[in-house]
Amino acid sequence: MKPYLYALGAVLCWASLPAATGSGLEGLSVTELLFFSFVPAALYLTAQEMIISRRRAIPWPGLKLTALGMAGIFGYHALYYLALDHAPLVEGAILTTTWSFWIVVLSSILDKKRLSPPVLAVALAGLAGAGLVVSGGQSLQFEARYLPGYLMALGCGLIWSSFSVALSRLKPTRDYMPAFTVLAALFSTLVYAASVPQVLPPAGALFSALYLGLVPLGLSFTLWNRAVTAGNMTLIGYLSYLTPPLAVLLAALVRGAAVTPHAVIGMIVILAAAFVGRRMS
Repeated sequence: MKPYLYALGAVLCWASLPAATGSGLEGLSVTELLFFSFVPAALYLTAQEMIISRRRAIPWPGLKLTALGMAGIFGYHALYYLALDHAPLVEGAILTTTWSFWIVVLSSILDKKRLSPPVLAVALAGLAGAGLVVSGGQSLQFEARYLPGYLMALGCGLIWSSFSVALSRLKPTRDYMPAFTVLAALFSTLVYAASVPQVLPPAGALFSALYLGLVPLGLSFTLWNRAVTAGNMTLIGYLSYLTPPLAVLLAALVRGAAVTPHAVIGMIVILAAAFVGRRMS
């Protein structure tokens, strides 16, 4: 039961990711947003690990896990920021959530050596529900000028799902998320320094970046790592479909946005997919 509670905790953190990223990109470049979000995340996760383990250092992975961590942590978020900087927020956010679908697909293929029609049908139902919630039932306008952003958003789904499934298969004995994030912060710092920043960004944009670092990048990493290393990845993939509807509900609470009937219907579809997926796991 605990792995799925951790997964839900991570989902709650990620529900605020699109809105916070959009706010950050209003006053920061992608390079700046990477730096100002990853550095707080690295400091947070390092301090947390030292306090929990009562050690003066964090565990460091081998070369294989290091490469996986850099691709999954830095690669995903760099591409995510770029995607939302080059595509409309709604459509871009929907496309990035395809990692939920790919986790289910990849896990099912690896477990059963094939993708059964029922698993594919349930996964598609969950993805359709996510799209319905975020789009509000309106037809999506995929314009050609946004194609690079759409492709990057789709790439996000493939990167994060591959990272999550690979981490689940390798089952590391230690939590290397702090190390992964420190490496991502160091690389972000090098890129940021090379860009020769001129002025300090606006306070509002810096606050958004700090929030990204402490919650969607910081706390969520710890929760997700504990989920994928101990839980059933197919079920976790279904639970991740809750991210879009929770993002809508969070926007309603924070910004006073209306929750449409389509959001409610989408939530029901997603929860039904999660329930059916658990029965099939």
